Amino acid sequence: MRSVTRLLSVVFFVFCLNLSSQEGIQLTKRDSMVVSSWIFGLGVNIVDDAGSEFENLLSAGDNWNMVPFPSRISIGRYFKNGLGLEAIGTYNQYKEGKIIDNVVNTEDIDYFAIDFRVSYDLNNILGETGFFDPYVGIGAGYTDANNEGRGTYNATVGFRTWFSDRWGLDFNSTGKWAMKLEPGVSNHIQHAAGVVYRFDVEKDLTPRGKEKLAQLQELEKEQQRVQDSIAAAKRAEEEAKRLADELERQKEAERLAAEERNKQQAEDARRKSLQEKVEGLGKVYFTLNSSYLGEDDKELLDKLVIILQENPGLKIKVAAHTDARGADKYNQWLSERRMERTVAYILSKGISTDKILKEALGETQLTNECDDGVPCSEEKHRQNRRSAFTIVEF
Repeated sequence: MRSVTRLLSVVFFVFCLNLSSQEGIQLTKRDSMVVSSWIFGLGVNIVDDAGSEFENLLSAGDNWNMVPFPSRISIGRYFKNGLGLEAIGTYNQYKEGKIIDNVVNTEDIDYFAIDFRVSYDLNNILGETGFFDPYVGIGAGYTDANNEGRGTYNATVGFRTWFSDRWGLDFNSTGKWAMKLEPGVSNHIQHAAGVVYRFDVEKDLTPRGKEKLAQLQELEKEQQRVQDSIAAAKRAEEEAKRLADELERQKEAERLAAEERNKQQAEDARRKSLQEKVEGLGKVYFTLNSSYLGEDDKELLDKLVIILQENPGLKIKVAAHTDARGADKYNQWLSERRMERTVAYILSKGISTDKILKEALGETQLTNECDDGVPCSEEKHRQNRRSAFTIVEF
């Protein structure tokens, strides 16, 4: 009893330690991330069409063109694999005095563009940060700039920073290359910044969140094991008390049992002798794919019939089997045929049907290793093609 109590104390202590560990690991909002959504964006765009795409990129005073109101709108669908599809519309104005195609612009000229982009979320490579969301993209579109329309190939690099699951800012720069260069048509760069809103959001755990979840699940399993141990210890204590009471009852029962024992020994001796007779007969073995009884088989069954006739209270079970060769369904059918022929022969000798139980087991109870695909000798396969006899009632 004392050892059981000590065990309960130790188990309870371990339980408390596990519970404390579990409280130190909790899933938070930072452990989840948006894996797919629609994103709507509204902002401004800046066009640099000075004529040299990658020189003087930050020369805002001479090269950058923008309007003082929202000039960019976008809508896109982003998927779990990191890919996104986006449509973008922009308006701008080439300002008088700015450098356009290496010359000074002499008048305000409207700029229109509609672009389609396929983007990829670099967090899938760099690792999820939760707030910094860099991406790259490629696409195509149509631009009317400097009073010249042209199709363009586009390449984008940018990032979004998120303040919540819904709201964030988007910053990107796009190089636009004309599909066909003609006089008055040039390549240019377009920068953009704006507010973005996510909807139809689907979330999942971050890699760190998944690690935490695995740890929590393991702690829960350990906690369950501890609880099971506590329950087992309590059951052991109850069992010890029950056994003490049972011991007293057993002493009285043993006295009564001793009186029956002598009586039973005589009966057991008779049963053992009978069991040895039945087992000594052996088994009926069949040839491959056959359910017919040979003369030796009938002689064995005749001896079994004599035992049944001499012991009216005896009941046996006939279990028929096959080897593992052939389909399962066929072998089941074949074992049924062997069972029926074996039982039919016994009944033909005048044995009552209520003294015979029968069972067909196909290839489910092999006596050796000769299962499907295992090479075996014919003699080993023969050991599985049998009808066996078991005493079920004396």
